[in-house]
Amino acid sequence: MLPIDPLVPGIVAHLRSAHNLVLEAPAGAGKTTRVPPALLELSEREVLVLEPRRLAARLAARFVAAARGEAVGETVGYQVRFEEIASPRTRLRFVTEGVLTRRLLSDPALERVACVVLDEFHERHLEGDLALALLRGLQRTTRPDLRLVAMSATLDAAPIAEYLGGARVMRSEGRQYALEIEYTPHSAAPLEQQVVGALARLASRGIAGHVLVFLPGAAEIRRAQAACASLAQRNGWVLLPLHGDQSPEEQDRAVLPCERRKVILSTNVAESSVTIDGVGAVIDSGLARVAGHSPWSGLPTLQVARISQASANQRAGRAGRTGPGRAIRLYPLEDFVRRPAQDPPEVTRADLAPAAVLLDAMGARLDSLDWLDRPPAAAIERAEELLRQLGAFGPQGKNMAKEMARYPLHPRLGRLIVEARRRGVAEDGCTMAALLSAGERLPPRPDHATRSDLLVLMESPWEPPTAQMVRQIRRIVNPPRQKKRDEDGLLISVLTAFPDRVAKRRQGNELQLAAGGPAQLAPVSTVTAAGFVVAVEIEDRRDQKTPLVRLASGIQPEWLLDLFPERVREIARVDWNRPAERVESVSALMFGEIALEESRRAPDPEPAAALLAEKAVEAGVARFASAEELDAFLARVNFAAQHGSGAPLGGDAVEGALRSLATGLKSFAELEAVASGGGLLRALEHQLTPQARRLLDEIAPERLRLPGGRQVRVHYEANQPPWIASRLQDFFGMRETPAVARGAVPLVVRLLAPNQRPVQMTSDLAGFWQRLYPQVRKELARRYPKHAWPEKPG
Repeated sequence: MLPIDPLVPGIVAHLRSAHNLVLEAPAGAGKTTRVPPALLELSEREVLVLEPRRLAARLAARFVAAARGEAVGETVGYQVRFEEIASPRTRLRFVTEGVLTRRLLSDPALERVACVVLDEFHERHLEGDLALALLRGLQRTTRPDLRLVAMSATLDAAPIAEYLGGARVMRSEGRQYALEIEYTPHSAAPLEQQVVGALARLASRGIAGHVLVFLPGAAEIRRAQAACASLAQRNGWVLLPLHGDQSPEEQDRAVLPCERRKVILSTNVAESSVTIDGVGAVIDSGLARVAGHSPWSGLPTLQVARISQASANQRAGRAGRTGPGRAIRLYPLEDFVRRPAQDPPEVTRADLAPAAVLLDAMGARLDSLDWLDRPPAAAIERAEELLRQLGAFGPQGKNMAKEMARYPLHPRLGRLIVEARRRGVAEDGCTMAALLSAGERLPPRPDHATRSDLLVLMESPWEPPTAQMVRQIRRIVNPPRQKKRDEDGLLISVLTAFPDRVAKRRQGNELQLAAGGPAQLAPVSTVTAAGFVVAVEIEDRRDQKTPLVRLASGIQPEWLLDLFPERVREIARVDWNRPAERVESVSALMFGEIALEESRRAPDPEPAAALLAEKAVEAGVARFASAEELDAFLARVNFAAQHGSGAPLGGDAVEGALRSLATGLKSFAELEAVASGGGLLRALEHQLTPQARRLLDEIAPERLRLPGGRQVRVHYEANQPPWIASRLQDFFGMRETPAVARGAVPLVVRLLAPNQRPVQMTSDLAGFWQRLYPQVRKELARRYPKHAWPEKPG
């Protein structure tokens, strides 16, 4: 007798008069195998049981069918992605969550269904939440008689019970014996070696029952199986893997009773979906492969992540169902404490495009559903924008959405197959979709360039699960036989699936994305000659400044003009030809941020002058005028402004002067010719108002006449008083210090000897003649006796 059995009659009785129920029972209580068959009493119609994993659906169907003394496919059957075992007699059907949502496309009222059971609902997969929202909508409209049962091992029952209209909550406590939990210090050793160490510790203490080892995925399971082989042989254990890619016979070996002690190396499928009797110890890696999606392509991925505290407790609890148990966690206690209590619902972090295309095919929208937990608005917008790009959104795209939704694939791959069928390359389209869905990687790069990395994948050896997926997709799509390969048709089909991932080659492996920004073609890519590509798979890496395109497929720009004419726009702009240092006018057909075609001609004068001036400033003004002369002129203008000439020249004055000089010009060579020889300074002076130009000479004269007739330059420097310099004899006859700013600012006078070296600096010329000149005169007369040195020069 199982812990759930006493509740079963009450469950059936409740659902005779009510339509919704929430059932909470720990893993191993028997809810999956006992409750659904009992619900067949309610009606002659079907009972659907939604399972979060294919393996759970298969095993549950086989177990329940065997308990009834039947083969799977009679009263009890199952249907998962790419596989169905059922018959017209089947009334209890275990299905994965996505199967139900696709069934609603062809049977929107579920006329033949009396009850839907959502098993392991605490896992909160996106498709489970979507199914619940659609089923609840049915109850409120065309199927008020439909019964819904949400079952879970660990669930906060209140929100789901309220969502189901105040549904009754029933609980089974299950059986749980004493459980000892052991934490392990952090280790840098490979995961498989950590498993070997934990198994050795269990062996040294004595194991009661089988050992269940939780690992992230099939690859880690294979490595652990190899590492543990010799330890298992010494102890007489049977090492058995358990994951979703195995054959039914291999899965049965792991689950069914065995006389020898089993060490079961499992993914998180054994956490709650599958019960294995006789487990006395659990080894928990604390990791799982979590469904995610590529942020660039949107295609589904599986990423290794740390599990929550609730999942860790579920795993540990597997060791205490039939007697006292032990759980070894391959991480320290402080790690466990830092983990989140629960995993967030997938709907809050998942790619919503697969759900959006199903709803669009039904004539619904993501934001129109009554969700248990509403998806983020930004995620809804991203999903709907992708459907727009694929031509499958809104009333105009409903037919396309229906075609795409027929296939249990990401919308991009569904779009690829739809286009491949239209172009007569559906067989190859199915293969390509399977390779992308399986995440196949390129082999070592061949010596020659190819049109598409995807064509290379098609010709390369495949992993067995990938080969199986190719066969399954072809079986579902049922494409007509291809007489020959049409590479253009196939690559156009890829383009329709990734229209937002178009890129243009700059030089070498550098790409410009049509969506904006640069990217880099990975060294392993074979698409080394195509001018335009589709970046099918892109990876953001910390060691790369730009995204890395791991899979690319070449395209022709004419395809974009044919397929997406509404996205192509014609522009005319002035552009800078960097090698020639010249402004040109460019007319281009643009697809996003890349030019499909362009022509160049002489530019219009006004925009050409602006761009030429901008590039001249970037190149540095010193290229077009003496930096010393330019600084001196600006200092002179600013000095005059400080003393009443008006506003100083702004920071953009130089660019304005260059722009005025650049009028009618197109290149640096032409600009250099007109800017040299004082041309830029004259243009700068014309940036001043007429009054400011007049006052400039009045307040800050450029030159000054000395008594002997010599004209000297007045030097203006930022944050320094203005000054002049000339031979001392040139100042004979000048008693007072010369001044500027209408006499308000005396100049600093640098008095030079005949050899042009300074003998004195002063801003008080009268004081110099009176106090210092007699001594200076003696020294100069001694050194330069041929020069006249009068006693009274003033």
